[in-house]
Amino acid sequence: PQHLNGAGCRIGCSEGTGRGVVASRPIDAYTVVEISPVLLFSSEEYEAHGKYTVLDPYTFRWRDGQMALALGLGSLFNHSQSPNVSYIINTKTESIRYTTMRRIETGEELCIFYGHKLWFDVMDDGAGSGDVEEEEVDDGWGGLARLNANERRSEIEDDSWAKSDAQSIDGRKETFESLFKRGGPDEVVPEEQLPLTRVKLTDDEEEEELSAVHTECAWVVDIPDARHITTMLKWLKASGLDTPSLPHLKRIREVDAICTLILTYTSLSPSCPALPADLPLPAPYILPVPSSAAITSTSLSLKNTFWPTMFTSRRKLAPEAWTRRRALWACERMLKVVKEAQKAGSRGELPVAAYVPAPYDEETREASRMRREFVEYDRRRSACHPSRHAVMNVIRAVADYRTSSSSSSSEAPSLSLETEPTPSPSMDLLSADSSSTTLPSPQTRNGSHYLLTSLTLFTSHEPCVMCSMALLHSRVREVFYARRMPQTGGCGGIACVPALEGVNHRFGVNVWKGVVIKGKQAGEGLDA
Repeated sequence: PQHLNGAGCRIGCSEGTGRGVVASRPIDAYTVVEISPVLLFSSEEYEAHGKYTVLDPYTFRWRDGQMALALGLGSLFNHSQSPNVSYIINTKTESIRYTTMRRIETGEELCIFYGHKLWFDVMDDGAGSGDVEEEEVDDGWGGLARLNANERRSEIEDDSWAKSDAQSIDGRKETFESLFKRGGPDEVVPEEQLPLTRVKLTDDEEEEELSAVHTECAWVVDIPDARHITTMLKWLKASGLDTPSLPHLKRIREVDAICTLILTYTSLSPSCPALPADLPLPAPYILPVPSSAAITSTSLSLKNTFWPTMFTSRRKLAPEAWTRRRALWACERMLKVVKEAQKAGSRGELPVAAYVPAPYDEETREASRMRREFVEYDRRRSACHPSRHAVMNVIRAVADYRTSSSSSSSEAPSLSLETEPTPSPSMDLLSADSSSTTLPSPQTRNGSHYLLTSLTLFTSHEPCVMCSMALLHSRVREVFYARRMPQTGGCGGIACVPALEGVNHRFGVNVWKGVVIKGKQAGEGLDA
């Protein structure tokens, strides 16, 4: 039906343009109007004859030097500086797919932008290149929907979204990527030149009263024999419970000659952690512990009544310094998520994508045992399911990987949403008849490698409240997004979920400040 004018368009005439394609009924945004076949001319034939005819402005450059002329409705679209229809070349099927970029009303003409230099490569694998000189249009997605998977990387970096507000030495604006390739890779980038704006979640609370101290429940275990402390610390590291979630607390507390070891937050391990069977240890129990470091001497004294707490001066609470190497790493990941959003739009989905890369630093990669990446996009249209947001999909992909019996050794490409998860590995950590202290295998989870713990997420659009709550529950480390969603966003839009009072986890929120968004800012009511 898509090949046969399924949108019910008609041929009409308008003053100045002549015949054109007109909507006979309202057409929703991102509707496929038609998939038109093309008539191909060899390079020799076109050079000798075709370019001298009236067809010349309406042909498309094809592979192998050929030129293509669209047939069907594709031959009738008029040119416009503000098009409402986009097109995607498919050289494999020798066709052009025409899709509405916004809602089209009855009687409105459907137009495309033919440009001055139309060049398209193979898009079947989503990795082709091409460029279309066209005006910004109000696509409802801050320009993301307008960009298709065929655009060249250099163009995306240069003009579409990755422009820097920082000035180079000669005063020219440069892309973030080229800016951070200059100088030493370990050189610290000034805060004002970073490609992001960090969202401050809370004011630095002094917690000067006992009732003001924020706590979170954690699993702890008493160690009656101090000789077992070293063994337990080694076991803790090998078990995966030694995550970056407790850097503000000391591991050991000594009260009345009894040493107590903190294991992990109950939020990361809801069930009681299994201990080495060959050590005479009592069962773990739950205690409230401070959820942050102390920033004053008074708060330090108060927090130490719960658990020995680290002291962090206000100076140390300054934003973490970024090197050029890390800034370039983030730029490349944000470029990737934008390109994935473009690909999603070209497939008829909402152009929203989410991406969880392998951690930036080796220490986190080792602690999280995560050396691969996950990319997902919005599937609400294809799945006919309202909760198939890109962020929810990528969390599920990570969860499937975490619970897969082969996750400790597999480095395959990202899991698809259609992939059925395999059963979780056994939670029997240690053999009861072991003759010596047994360390858990790498496959042991025990709540330590929980979903997105210690991981970073990049997404094209600010996550909605539902997705933001899912990210909080998944214990993500930090989130980067390109497009603000002031009406629906949960990371600074209508709410900032990680900044809410009473939440038991906070993650970093970073807004990519290099995005150039033109047009009328439509589409802000969508929950991404």
